[in-house]
Amino acid sequence: MKKEKKTHALLFLLLLHFTLGQSDYAPYFYDNGPSSTSGNMALFSISEDTPVGTQIYILNGTDPEGDPVRYGLTFEKGSQEYFRVEPKSGNVTLIKELDREKQDEISALVSITDGRNKVIETVRVFVTDANDEPPEFQNLPFIIDIPENTVPGSSIYRVQAVDKDLGSGGSVSYYLPSSPFAKFTIDGHSGILRVKPGETLDYETTPTHFLTVVAKDGGGKYKGKHQVLTSTATITVNVMDSQDMPPSFVGTPYFGYVYEVSVPGSEIFTVYAKDGDQGNPNPIHYSIMNGSDGVFDINSTSGCITLTTFPSLLKNELYEIKVKASEVGPSSQLQDYDVTTVTVRVVDLNNHPPTFYGENGPQSKFEVTMYEHPPAGEILRGFKITVNDSDQGANAKFKLRLVGPSRVLRVVPQTVLNEAQVTIIVEDTSGIDYEKGPTLSFKLLAVEIDTPERFSATADIVINLLDTNDNVPKFTAEYYIARVPENSPGGSSVVSVTANDPDSGAWGEVKYTIYGSGSDLFTIHPSSGLISTQPWTSLDAEVRSKYNFYVKAEDSEGKYSLSEVFVTVLDMNDHYPEFGEELLEKTLVIGTPVKVEAVDEDAESPNNVIEYSIMTADPDNAFDINAKTGEIQLKPYIKSMEIVQNITKQKDCRWSLVVQARDRGSPSFSTTAVVNIDITEATPLKGPMAAFLMKSRDNPLKALVMVTVIISLLVGVTVLISTALYMRNSKSNRIMPARRIIKRRPRDQQHWTSKMPTIKFTSPADKFLIRNGEGSPQRGGSSGPRQKPPPPAAPCLPPPPPSSSARPSERPRAVPTISGALASRGSKKAKSTRRKEGNMSSALVSELKMKLEQKINENNQGYY
Repeated sequence: MKKEKKTHALLFLLLLHFTLGQSDYAPYFYDNGPSSTSGNMALFSISEDTPVGTQIYILNGTDPEGDPVRYGLTFEKGSQEYFRVEPKSGNVTLIKELDREKQDEISALVSITDGRNKVIETVRVFVTDANDEPPEFQNLPFIIDIPENTVPGSSIYRVQAVDKDLGSGGSVSYYLPSSPFAKFTIDGHSGILRVKPGETLDYETTPTHFLTVVAKDGGGKYKGKHQVLTSTATITVNVMDSQDMPPSFVGTPYFGYVYEVSVPGSEIFTVYAKDGDQGNPNPIHYSIMNGSDGVFDINSTSGCITLTTFPSLLKNELYEIKVKASEVGPSSQLQDYDVTTVTVRVVDLNNHPPTFYGENGPQSKFEVTMYEHPPAGEILRGFKITVNDSDQGANAKFKLRLVGPSRVLRVVPQTVLNEAQVTIIVEDTSGIDYEKGPTLSFKLLAVEIDTPERFSATADIVINLLDTNDNVPKFTAEYYIARVPENSPGGSSVVSVTANDPDSGAWGEVKYTIYGSGSDLFTIHPSSGLISTQPWTSLDAEVRSKYNFYVKAEDSEGKYSLSEVFVTVLDMNDHYPEFGEELLEKTLVIGTPVKVEAVDEDAESPNNVIEYSIMTADPDNAFDINAKTGEIQLKPYIKSMEIVQNITKQKDCRWSLVVQARDRGSPSFSTTAVVNIDITEATPLKGPMAAFLMKSRDNPLKALVMVTVIISLLVGVTVLISTALYMRNSKSNRIMPARRIIKRRPRDQQHWTSKMPTIKFTSPADKFLIRNGEGSPQRGGSSGPRQKPPPPAAPCLPPPPPSSSARPSERPRAVPTISGALASRGSKKAKSTRRKEGNMSSALVSELKMKLEQKINENNQGYY
């Protein structure tokens, strides 16, 4: 028993030991290789342009026992911390901006633990390059000194820039921004700067050149986009002067004077010349070549000309001295030189007039070429004019005046003593206009002031003008009116517009365009200004007869003016007159015309003016037609139906006419229609009802409706009055109507009846005839004009009872009448009898008559 217990305890201990031994295994990372974004982060690569806060990796591992694991990430002491890990998920986030150029490899310690065991690994993370560094120039600033006689194509400097990026982003190329005046070029790969072939340097023109050089890398990815970075630097090229320019005199022309009081050694004039090479000038040596006749001398260093004898010994009044200015070279040899003339006058008597001088001596004509419209106040520097009077004192005082177009130019100075430079200034810029004349001519006068001789001189001033685009094209009219026939074929000419631009050359060439709401159907030739319809245009005056649009005249620089074009589409006779129907039915009352009407859709007269005529009539020669209005009426001699019946054998008095409607256009078009006319004779009716019936003779339905309305109103009024009377009588019971029978009078006596005339239409003509009670039509006579019908009259009072002489064979007819008598209240039977009979008093008859007349008048007025 004890042995069994020991065995069980041993097994329990073994099992416990085995279990505890299994839980001691450490967790480990998955090794997915350097290209994976999860694992232990060994040899992981990250681009330096990765944004801060980006999740860049997932630490991933496991525990053999399946326990949850936690991750850690630390850096060596003193190093920058670039990453942070989330312990549970293993997500690694970038927390500091990377820069491969400063640190291209990062060491980190990653760890994984299950709570009991912890595994730590050292990993290296590589930072890959992105194109984030621009090229950097070396050895700044770039300052170069080169002689101006440097041979074109020679290399003068090498520019160098370095890009810290790798690959294409680290390669550098060079270029100079293009310029039409560039005198230098650079090799794109080596950065060697050269003088551009075919170009020379000139210190006197440009002593210093400032060049902008651009260094560009080969481009590369940066934050997902391709990026090319550049840097610029300025190269200063100083051109060193070389001895390549001759000396030149300053302030020419030179004039000197010998006065009567002068003595030998007197200074006459001092000339001055300077070396053309200002950067490194040579000394100047002066000498007289000829013209002094031995009486003048010059200082070789200062250029001062002096007199060597007395004025009284001078044989000439004017001396032209040729003075030479030579450069002195390093070895004291004379090199380049310049020659000028010094004019020396001997002053004694007033025997010299003023004289105008140009650059080459005395000159009587000065000419310059310039652009038109210079600004007011501008000096015409093209003129190099000097005026001189060789006399002295008051004899050398004179005035200058410019003769020519008024107030265009003025001359300065206006008063001169001895000599002056003549300056001509613009005063009125509008007068210097190429379009007014390509040449302006003036006379420059110099007239002595205080001398008896009043010597003078003249010189021609000629200004040749160059044109500028100073004018806007101008139309010959503010607007153009054109007329074009409708239905003109596409491309038909409409009108030609003209705009003039007085400028010369291309500035004076005008281009035409049109625009506006009405321009769609038209086109214009851009050069000639001919406006025509579009090839597809079809104009129709009936649709639209007026168009207006704008035409634009523009020169080569965009200066323009506008004019408006009004186009009227002329109506052509292209429509036939048209009747409403080919067969017209008309009823003609003798003495009253009937009207036919046709419509012509042409837009204007005379194309839409219609003339009417009767082509044929059956029977013939019974009708006339008004050619303008289309009213058809009987011949004047036909005044009654008896005459009509004598003309035709037809009992219904019906005519058929062929009426023609012809327009007045050219060519003229016509249309015919058949008109069937029923002739009738109107009964002379009186009152408003007759006028209404006459007016409604062509519309019987209207008359019938009117009569029906009147009868309905009368019946309604009668019912209302009878009801009111009955109610009143039933309350008072004082009036006892009594009925009496009145026998009808014989036929030959006139009787009264309240029946309305019966209107029955058996034919179109019968609607104008009113039949009496016996049915026979009543017609008015044809003699004399019809009088105006009287207003409607109320019905007459009932006739007296018939006499005893009535014919016995005739059946008597009872006519109810109204009478009244006072009586006491009767029985209900009597009251019932009275209600059924509906007798009315005489007062009620009068009221009914008034209501009837008023209603008929109102209805007749509504139809007039």
